[in-house]
This record gives sequence, structure tokens and C-alpha cells, in this order.
Amino acid sequence: MSAKRLGIGFIGTGNISSAYLKAILGKDGMPGFGVLDVKGLADMRPDAASARAAEFGLQSMSVEAMLADPAIDLVVNLTIPRAHVEVGLQCLAAGKHVYSEKPLGITFAEGRKLLDAAKAAGLRTGSAPDTFLGGSHQQARAVVDSGVLGQLVGGTAFMLSPGHESWHPDPAFYYDLGGGPMLDMGPYYITDLVNLLGPVAQVSAMSSRLRTERTITSEPKKGQTMKVSIDTHVTGALGFANGAIVQIGMSFDVAAHKHVPLELYGTEQSLIVPDPNFFGGTLEIRKRGREEQWTEVPVTAPYADGNYRSLGVADMASAILENRPHRANGDLALHVLEVMEAFEIAARDGRTVDIKTPVTRPAPLAESLKDGVLG
Repeated sequence: MSAKRLGIGFIGTGNISSAYLKAILGKDGMPGFGVLDVKGLADMRPDAASARAAEFGLQSMSVEAMLADPAIDLVVNLTIPRAHVEVGLQCLAAGKHVYSEKPLGITFAEGRKLLDAAKAAGLRTGSAPDTFLGGSHQQARAVVDSGVLGQLVGGTAFMLSPGHESWHPDPAFYYDLGGGPMLDMGPYYITDLVNLLGPVAQVSAMSSRLRTERTITSEPKKGQTMKVSIDTHVTGALGFANGAIVQIGMSFDVAAHKHVPLELYGTEQSLIVPDPNFFGGTLEIRKRGREEQWTEVPVTAPYADGNYRSLGVADMASAILENRPHRANGDLALHVLEVMEAFEIAARDGRTVDIKTPVTRPAPLAESLKDGVLG
């Protein structure tokens, strides 16, 4: 294990950048990720980069300066989804590894282009979400791998909400191309399911778009209307290579519901997995039988007690320094992107879509990152 640090920069300093920087720098009681040396922040809006840099005591710079800086080995790309691949290609062309916010791209074809460019350049790609590395999801992985659930039958995955216009300060991109509940929230659920169950083999789906316009109710754009260019209610099934079948629903149209985010069903026991948008949460397990009760699974794995956004970046940096595979990698993100795009194809064509991209389940966390390294 290496005690070295990797120089990183950020392109994109919107809402999510604050969570990344707090986790990296050890703010709000977080332990910090010592393997990451933040060299600068950049944004197409220089004032936004300057404000965020001032907030965290960091340096702001232009995108051009960041890409030319030899001290920066890895760029964290936090631009809007439609810009992920364009910016990622610029980073690769400049000789930088790149870690993107989710999704990897808005189409499978452009995601493939990014990974091909990285391979040709001998560089690495990574992508959020990294929440599957959180303690509760790693604990769930340990339960699944132990075999106590029996033969894996399937499960359910639900993210049903009224939409983001009630809380996000600028929600229009969620309803534009590259947005929608599947591309926005699907990465959390599908990535965690691949972590738990392995590769997806088939997708079937139906979807709807009930409104062509929506009204913003959050500040500062309250009262403005947004055009809806994507389907906002998606439902279907994931068929996994191991034979498990998971029902899934992603929506920006549901007023309320009582589904839990994730359930896994085995022939011997069932497991409730917490919201994959978070690193922690309660796991519950129940054996088959009328007299059995749900019982809580103790979470002993690290990173279940906070918002560890950038855990995947820290693992990627450690992996680069140690010359080992990283977990939130481009192959995983591309597989998930193909699955999400398959929902659109399956719903449009009324058929089951086969998934072609191979993927290997990421290795479980070997140890804590609290000492700045990850094995």
C-alpha cells in the first residue's frame, strides 16, 4: 500500500461538488481522504469556481489551465450529464485520468467512445455512483456472498418521487435529454444490484410521459415552466446472468408510496437493503416461515456513517498508485449505462433487450480508507 498522494482537479463546481470536497478534505466530522491532493477547481462559470474555491480554501483556475497542469493526474468531472463525455474526452486528450459524476454518458455509444479513448491512451476512467462502497451496501454484499439467502430468486428496486422541481434550484436538466428518473437515479440502484448480484443479462420495460410541461416550485425560479423531453415514469424487469429477476420502478410522477428502495429474495431468506443513494442505512433479514420476524443485520463495514461522496475517487487514486483495479470503474459504469438505455429501447419497441457488455462484480472493500489507502 502506498502513502503517496495523487493530484486531482475538479471541472464543475455545482451543488454536488460541495459533498465531494467535504468528504475529501475532512469537513463536518468526516475523516478525509489523504490520498487525494486537490490542486484546483474549474468551471465554465469562473465566478462559480472562485466561490467554491474560496469556501474550501482551494485554488480556482480555468479549464485550460487545469488540463495543462502536470501536477494534476486525475480530473473529477462534475459537469451536467450531457457534457460528461465531451469533457471526459478533453481530459483524456490532455493525459489525465477521469472520474465522472453519474451517468457515464447519456447514450451507450458515447460512453463506449470514452472508454475506447481511455484504453487507447493508457488511462483510466471511473464513474459515480460510489455509494455501493458504503458500509451498509458492503454489508449486504457480505450477506449475499455468504450464501445464507439460498438460491437467489430476484427482488425489487423502487425510486418513486414527485420530481425534483420542488427542491432543486435549477431542475430543468432533469427533464431534458440526458435526464429523467432512469438516467438520474437508475445508476444508484442498478450499480448496487450489479455489486450484489452480478451482471445484467436482459431488460424488459414500459414507460410514460404524462406531462409535456412542469412548473418549478423551488427558489429562485419558482413559477417558471420547464419542457419535458423525456419519459418520467419507467417500470420493468432486470434479468441477471445468475437467473435472478428484479422488478424495478423509477418515477418523477408518484405522489407517495410505501415501497422500500431495495429487497432481495432468496429461497431461504430475504434481505432489505437501504437506499443506494446513501452510504449507510438499516439492513434487515428474514428467514422463510410464518413465525419468523425481520431482524436487523449489524453493519460492521466502514463508511456507513456519513456522506462519503468521493470514496470511489479515493479508491481510484489508490489503485492508480498501487497498480491495481479500481472499483467504481468505467466498465461497470458502461454496463449500467447500457442497461439504462435498454429500458428506453425495450419500452419503445415492446421487446426484451439483451445486454452485451461484460462486467465483473467489483471486489469487496478490503479495508478502511480512514488511513488514506484502500487495498
